Amino acid sequence: MPSHAARITLVRNGVIGEPTRVDVSSTHQYHAVSLIRTLLGTGRGPAEIRAVRTTAPLADPLSRDGWADPVEIRQATTTIATIAFHEGGFGLYDFTDNQWHNQLLMRRLLVRGTTGELRDQDVVRLAADRTITRSPIVRRQTGYDLDLDGYDTDHITFGDDVLYRNPYQGRRWNDEEIAIATLLRDTAAWVTDAGPEPYPLADG
Repeated sequence: MPSHAARITLVRNGVIGEPTRVDVSSTHQYHAVSLIRTLLGTGRGPAEIRAVRTTAPLADPLSRDGWADPVEIRQATTTIATIAFHEGGFGLYDFTDNQWHNQLLMRRLLVRGTTGELRDQDVVRLAADRTITRSPIVRRQTGYDLDLDGYDTDHITFGDDVLYRNPYQGRRWNDEEIAIATLLRDTAAWVTDAGPEPYPLADG
């Protein structure tokens, strides 16, 4: 995903120091754990996991099948888990049933480092002694208002730094389509010995 790729680049560039904690409330199971491990820079190894599930009524207006008509209040299960990696780093997993489609549930991603914190599209950090700054991660999206270049993701920046540039400009793909195409391209390069594994196979 372009936004995750941009955040990973920002963290690896050391903008918030060494990452120590990642909270993910957007996607589920191994997808979320992969994000946590990648942003922490944590490989395979022992981890201590604690989890709890709760159930509460929640409106469910939109699913994979489309809009509900009428909207029903249903019981939704939320799973909250903490992951303490033995080699260092801490993860918080928070997922509610149908969170992919239910737009009443706000997605959240937080990365805490030794000198700052990234939350969704905002970064707060210690830039120098007695100097704390807050700056946004900005996506340049064409096609809005009087931008007549067509709907497309151009790039994602932090200040003057380009964190991500869309390799498929002009196709007007959504983020998932861009991510799938990128993975297919990288897989093709790997199987022809023209590039590394798109995801370390040893990590599962």
